[in-house]
Amino acid sequence: MAQASSGHRGRRVFLVGATGTIGRATARALAARGHDVVCFVRPRPGRSPGSDAAVRLGLPAGAAVRFGNVTDPASLAHDGLRGEPFDTLVSCLASRTGRPRDAWAIDHDAHLALLAAARTSGIGHMVLLSAICVQKPLLAFQQAKLAFERALIASGTDYTIVRPTAFFKSLSGQVERVRRGRPWLLFGDGALTACKPISDDDLARYLAECVEERERRNRVLPIGGPGEAITPRQQGEALFALLGHSPRFRHVPVVLLDAVVGGLSACGRVIPSLADKAELARIGRYYATESMLVLDPASGRYDAAATPSTGSETLFDYYARLLRGEAEAERGDHAVF
Repeated sequence: MAQASSGHRGRRVFLVGATGTIGRATARALAARGHDVVCFVRPRPGRSPGSDAAVRLGLPAGAAVRFGNVTDPASLAHDGLRGEPFDTLVSCLASRTGRPRDAWAIDHDAHLALLAAARTSGIGHMVLLSAICVQKPLLAFQQAKLAFERALIASGTDYTIVRPTAFFKSLSGQVERVRRGRPWLLFGDGALTACKPISDDDLARYLAECVEERERRNRVLPIGGPGEAITPRQQGEALFALLGHSPRFRHVPVVLLDAVVGGLSACGRVIPSLADKAELARIGRYYATESMLVLDPASGRYDAAATPSTGSETLFDYYARLLRGEAEAERGDHAVF
């Protein structure tokens, strides 16, 4: 049985959420830094565990893969932790859609089960990937994440809570439409919001460092990518420049989003399936009108200067790689456009 290490390198890490884009990048970053990584993932129909499971799932070859149900405490203990020692629990787990039921089941309840299992197993440190938008929790998934953050802080377990700004994949939804000659959609004047986007690999390296650096323990850490904060209009202008085209924009009034949210909310009181669609519309409106930057609680304003930066790859570097076919935007259920 592998023994937990107390040194700076070579720690034993239990990783959940490992098959998402950030999770896979985090597994790579942890393995590259010499850590012993055990990834706990959902069973895949028709796929049996084997020595090549990591590679088949896009994980580093040296990572161990265990299959089970993260929402089931018995599976966590029996299939995941197995009574073995680990130094750190790292969670890149998040609800897939942001719908209220999913959010509370995954972002809150499953994390409570993880924390309980970690404490029972003697794991002394949890690194949690959260989101910067929980500063202003108007949506179900934000409230669920924030509720678990509070539970983690109160638990007595050492914690590192990382709140990143926008991911590259969440800002890539219009690349194909612009490449096909269509205009870039802007809400309002295109300068309502700003963010410091961060790449999967830059965020993953930051998370891996959190496993090692004691000065990051028992802290809530907002983080963004390199460079100045950028607005949606600036994103569009940069993409058109990369394509060698003159910028073309179509402005969508925010009141149109308000009307969609209001209509779906009213109908959702009668037709339950529309209640979920109303929440998705609220999510879209939130990201159209709120910046992904540190929020100054005193002024109620977003502060780009107070939003720390890390990494080296910019969103515009990523756009260039997308256009060259060197990257693929895996947006999944979190797509806004």
